[in-house]
Amino acid sequence: MTDNYGSQTIHNADVDLTNCDKEPIHILGHVQSYGCLISTSADLMINHVSENCETLLGIQVENMVGCKLEDFLGGKIIHDLRSKLQISAATGTVARMFGRQLIEGGGNFDISIHASGASFIFEFEPKVEDLLRDDLAMVQPLIGRVAQHDKVQKATDEATRALQVLSGFDRVMVYKFADDGSGEVVSERIVGDQEPFLGLRYPASDIPKQARALYKRSPLRLIADIDDTVSPIVPQRGPTGEPLDLSLSITRAVSPIHLEYLRNMGVQASMSVSILVDGELWGLFACHHNSPRYVDYERRTAIELFAQLFSYELARKLDAELRQEESEARLLHDRLMMRLSSGEGLVENFAEIAEELSQIISNDGMAILSEGRYAVLGSVPSEEEFNRLVRFLNTVPAGQIFHTDNLQSVYQGADILADRVAGLIAIPISRTPRDYIVFFRREIAKSVTWAGNPEKPVEIGPNGVRLTPRKSFEAWSEMVRHTCQPWSGAEVRAAEALRISLIEIVLKLTDEANAQRKAAAERQELLVAELNHRVRNILNLIQGLVSQSKVGTATIEDYTSVLDGRIQSMARAHDQLTKREWGHASLRDLIEVEVDAFANNALQDRVEIAGDTPLLTPDAFSTMALVVHELVTNSAKYGALTDQSGDLRIELEIAPDGALLMRWRERGGPAVQAPTRRGFGTTIIERTIPFELRGTVETRYKLTGFEADIMIPEPFVSRGVQTPSKDVAQPDQASAPEALNVSGRALVVEDNMVIALDAADFLSGLGASDVQMASSVDEAIKIIDANDIALAILDVNLGQQTSVPVAEKLTELGVPFILATGYGDVASILDSYPSAPVVKKPYSNETLIKKLTEALNAVH
Repeated sequence: MTDNYGSQTIHNADVDLTNCDKEPIHILGHVQSYGCLISTSADLMINHVSENCETLLGIQVENMVGCKLEDFLGGKIIHDLRSKLQISAATGTVARMFGRQLIEGGGNFDISIHASGASFIFEFEPKVEDLLRDDLAMVQPLIGRVAQHDKVQKATDEATRALQVLSGFDRVMVYKFADDGSGEVVSERIVGDQEPFLGLRYPASDIPKQARALYKRSPLRLIADIDDTVSPIVPQRGPTGEPLDLSLSITRAVSPIHLEYLRNMGVQASMSVSILVDGELWGLFACHHNSPRYVDYERRTAIELFAQLFSYELARKLDAELRQEESEARLLHDRLMMRLSSGEGLVENFAEIAEELSQIISNDGMAILSEGRYAVLGSVPSEEEFNRLVRFLNTVPAGQIFHTDNLQSVYQGADILADRVAGLIAIPISRTPRDYIVFFRREIAKSVTWAGNPEKPVEIGPNGVRLTPRKSFEAWSEMVRHTCQPWSGAEVRAAEALRISLIEIVLKLTDEANAQRKAAAERQELLVAELNHRVRNILNLIQGLVSQSKVGTATIEDYTSVLDGRIQSMARAHDQLTKREWGHASLRDLIEVEVDAFANNALQDRVEIAGDTPLLTPDAFSTMALVVHELVTNSAKYGALTDQSGDLRIELEIAPDGALLMRWRERGGPAVQAPTRRGFGTTIIERTIPFELRGTVETRYKLTGFEADIMIPEPFVSRGVQTPSKDVAQPDQASAPEALNVSGRALVVEDNMVIALDAADFLSGLGASDVQMASSVDEAIKIIDANDIALAILDVNLGQQTSVPVAEKLTELGVPFILATGYGDVASILDSYPSAPVVKKPYSNETLIKKLTEALNAVH
């Protein structure tokens, strides 16, 4: 399907297709219609040249071979070429130069240089001038979109979409290799109504081992036009008679067999880009185009960079999936430990643990043999059959799991199990080869969708044994007998983790288990003692409140009110702590709760809390609950909040050293006098914080109002996030735009790729069946002519164009659209446009919905 390299490899008569283990060898090929020079590495003596150099460089081919490169090119370019040669030789990579003039007065060229044996290969491509392009600048935003996805499949789909946008090919696929060398199309983006290839599988012979090795060395291969003129290399062989190795040449033409292969698929141009994970070929970006498509060197460089960064992202996500598997294995281990902590064996707990294990390793049946006892669940062998199977499993290297998806291929006694078992994964659970947990799977009519018959990849062609392209690409299914669903890599790793858990930990339910149970009992006793201690402390505190609250109360009603207030304060503080799961709690919330408990709405308006939003530890919070209660109570009874003339301001500041400074300031109200005797409330305010929190309290009874300065040390304080107070008006939900449903195809005309992708995603989310994107007027008009467009978003400025012709075309067809602009003076710019709703950049989704609704209503 995508074998740009494999077909080239077998194009050489020296290649034996039946021996795919051969290393890639020298390849003699033609060059596409670009220039190619090959010189010795010592003095840049030209020993090979492509015939089309005469057209590109204006130099007679027959006059070049045997001459030095500097005889034809200027001194400056020779100096730069030699510098690039130095870099290429030192790094073993391809050196690149963009937009360089080779001959005075001539055109500009993109240049590629790499070493091939004792020679250097220079490739020249005429420069495509486009001053508005910045392909490399688009790579990072596109990779950023890929990185937003956590799952490998989602990231792969996004990368496929991004590469189609970056390359412009009609079809872009991700082709993933299996362990056996076959491949499957796992992601695809197509333009128009082409037949999808998604899900098709291709035999390993489509991209042989030699070709896969080349894909690891050279990441990108382009065939711009399968009907392009080719130019031979002159002379074909060097002085030693060895063919020239052009395996890394980007301009080398391909085998006619591969071109026939592409024609049978209806492909006029193709490009393949390697996806490498940990240095190995994970897959390819395979790109097809229905007409000739040349991708210049600069854009190819951006595509290579994108593929390389995607490879890093893919490796990172694959590692994340592996870590997730490891995490699930650890959780399974913990759950097994809990189930087996009673000291009972695996057989006794088999029914319970089988459910747990089946969530990790799917199966049709499970059996366990432990200490001579046999337990089963589902589709399994009989005990006698299992014992014979165990004798086979005992031949497997000790201490290793064994798995197969075709038991008949390795075990002679599998015939009698065929109706119940086709494959298994066996986990040894003892240090001697006798005890196992085995997962079984029944035979499955495994349907593999192949793009052609994989059993006939090689046919006899007119030139001998060759890979002849299949004439039909209709999928067919291969039915596999005596085979179960293969065990995935994740399942095999889970089985290994389970083996370690069962052998190393779970089966050690002896002295260690007894010690753990003893330790658990001791911990329980400690918890009971701690609970008893806490209850006694609470009882002592209540006893103290009951006793001390008598001071200063003349009647039983006063006493009851004071005591009730203090206990309620503790209860409110406890409620706030439990809501935060006994973690840090907000002092602001505590003050507001206390004010709410004592004050009516009129008083609430006279209390201001300013400054930071400190959080307190549970111990400090409980202490401050009593202090704040007494402060608010005194202010409401004797201070600024007694009548309508006073107010209270509380300033909260977290100092640079982390300590909390609380400033309590009352103003107005009755004249303040210092108390003639010290009551329990005053004691709580002045003594509790120094005693329990090692802080400080300073009180001042001024005529203008009571003041207190409180300091709580840093260990009891952390900084919180300020949230709107409860009386802040919430947004008016009724003013939000109504939901909008879009049907049919939509069009986004935007020259910024990232903005276009975001707008397309938004329209898809509103229900558009398909969203086409265009970055120029010509592209947009072609899309409108070829499709029924239901709705459009037009960027006003498209580089050196405006979208006026597109707007006029849509107006003529009666298609609703909106205009997007980044200009401030909208009226002067839109004078030439048909009437349409306008949004200014940057716009929000809500704004888009509102304007799209206006556009739809205007048409209907």
